[in-house]
Amino acid sequence: MTEKLTMAVIGFGKSATRYHLPYLMLRDNIQVKWVYARHLNKRPAEQEFYKQHHVQFTDNVTEVLSDPAVKLVTICLPPALRFAFAKRCLEAGKNVLVEKPFTSTVAEAKALFDLAAEHNLLVMPYQNRRFDGEFLALQQVLQVGYLGEPLELESHFDHFRPDPEVKQGAPEDGAFYGLGSHLVDQVVALFGRPQQVSYDIRAQQNPASTVDDYYDVSLFYPNFKATVKSSSLVAQPYPRFILHGTQGSFIKYGIDQQENDLKAGLTPAAAGFGEDSPKFFGELNYQNANGDWINKQLPTPRGDYGRVYDGLYESIIHGAAPLVSADEAITDLAIFAAGFSQLSPSIYQLW
Repeated sequence: MTEKLTMAVIGFGKSATRYHLPYLMLRDNIQVKWVYARHLNKRPAEQEFYKQHHVQFTDNVTEVLSDPAVKLVTICLPPALRFAFAKRCLEAGKNVLVEKPFTSTVAEAKALFDLAAEHNLLVMPYQNRRFDGEFLALQQVLQVGYLGEPLELESHFDHFRPDPEVKQGAPEDGAFYGLGSHLVDQVVALFGRPQQVSYDIRAQQNPASTVDDYYDVSLFYPNFKATVKSSSLVAQPYPRFILHGTQGSFIKYGIDQQENDLKAGLTPAAAGFGEDSPKFFGELNYQNANGDWINKQLPTPRGDYGRVYDGLYESIIHGAAPLVSADEAITDLAIFAAGFSQLSPSIYQLW
C-alpha cells in the first residue's frame, strides 16, 4: 500500500488556489488536511469545494502545526511573511515548501537551510516553472545535443500591461524578484552558478516608482551567456527562448499554457490541459553529423506543476535529493540581491 503524505497549505489566495491545490487534488499519495486562511470564508465557494475533499480550514496556525499527522507545509503568503512562517514550521518539525521568492536575503535562506538540517527536515523554494512545457523542450534540446555546445541563450517573459502609477515597495515586490526568480532559476538549473552577472533593472513605466517593472540581466559562464529579460510594455512578442550553439539554433515562441487554462477555470485533469498549440512548437535548425542542415519542429512536452509535489513526496518519503538544492536556491538569491546592491546598470562578480 502506498504511504500517504499528509500536508497543510498556509494561505488561501491566488497562489494556493491556482498553482498548488488544483494539482494536489489529483495526487492519491498526498492528502491536504489543513488550509490556514487569515480571513475565513473570504472565498466561500472555493472553500466549500475543498471541504468536500476532506480539507479542514482554520485561522489558527497553531492548530495546523500541532497536528502530528502533518509532515509538509506549503507557505503561500506575501513575501514579507514567508521567512517567519517557514522558520516556525521547521521549529514545529514540519518539512516546508515556500513560494518564490524564497526569502528576502541570502542570510535568511541560509538560516532556513541550517535549521532544516538541524532537524533533519527539507525546506525548498517552489520553482514550479522547471515544469513549464517550453522549459522542458529547451532541456530536451540541450540533453540530446542538437546544437553542439551552447553559446548563447535569451529567455523572455514579457507582457503589454501599461500602468504608469507610482509603485512603492521593497525589491522583492518587483518584477526581477517576481518573474525573474523563475527565469534565473531555470538558467541556474541548467548551467549552475555564473561567474559574473550584469544588470539593468528599473521602473520603466514610471521612474518615480521604487519597484522595478523591467529587467535585462545577463549571466556569464565560460564561453556561454544567458540573458533573462522582462518588460510590461512589449506589444509584439519576442520568442520565449532563443538558443544558439556551435551546430545550430533553437527558437521557441509562446509560454506554457497551464496558467491560461487555470485562469479559464480548467483543472489539470481536463482533456488537453496545458497542451501547447502546434503553431508554437519550437523550431530547430542544426547541422547533423553528416554535415546536412536539418530544420524541424520540436513538439512541446506537456508541463505539469504538480511534479514539484511528486518530487517532494520522493524526497520526504523515500529520501530522494530535493528538486531544488540548497546551493541552487542560495545561488538564485545571491543573483537577485547583487542586482540591488548598487545602482543599475551594474556588473557584479559573484564567484
